[in-house]
Amino acid sequence: MAHSAGLLLFRRTADGVEVLLGHMGGPFWARKDAGAWTIPKGEPGPEEDLHDAAVREFTEELGMAPPAATAPDLALGSVRQRAGKTVTAWAREGDVDPARAVSNLVDVEWPPRSGRHVAVPELDRVAWLPAADARRLVVSAQAELVDRLLAVLGE
Repeated sequence: MAHSAGLLLFRRTADGVEVLLGHMGGPFWARKDAGAWTIPKGEPGPEEDLHDAAVREFTEELGMAPPAATAPDLALGSVRQRAGKTVTAWAREGDVDPARAVSNLVDVEWPPRSGRHVAVPELDRVAWLPAADARRLVVSAQAELVDRLLAVLGE
C-alpha cells in the first residue's frame, strides 16, 4: 500500500495555533474546499528515511525549504487515508510566507479516462489556517494529525 511522509509546519499566534496547509491543484479540486487541503507530503524514495522524505517533499511541493528546526521535529505518527494510503508526519514550529510558495507540477489525466494529460500544480495555493479551520478543510484522515499536534502542545 502507498506511503507518504509529510511535514506539518505550525506557528503560535495570539489567537492560538495555526498550521500551514496546501490546497490540492488541478481541475478536480478547483471548486472544492472542505477535504481539499493537505499537509505537504509525498512518497519516499527507495531506502529513503521517512523524516528526510517529509522535509524533501515540503521543499518540492512549496518551492522553498522549511524553516530551520529550532527543536527536534515532533513525531505525529501515522494515519490511514480513505483510499488506503498511510501518511506519516512530523510537526515543526516556524514561519514562512505562503505567498512565496511555488508548487511543482504533476501530470494528470483530464477529463478522467480521456487519454488527455495536463500539467497542474500539485498545490494551487498555500495558507496559514487556525487549527479549527484546518481540521474542517484538511483531508479527513489528516485532521487527526492536527489533533495530535494540539495535544502535544497542550492546546
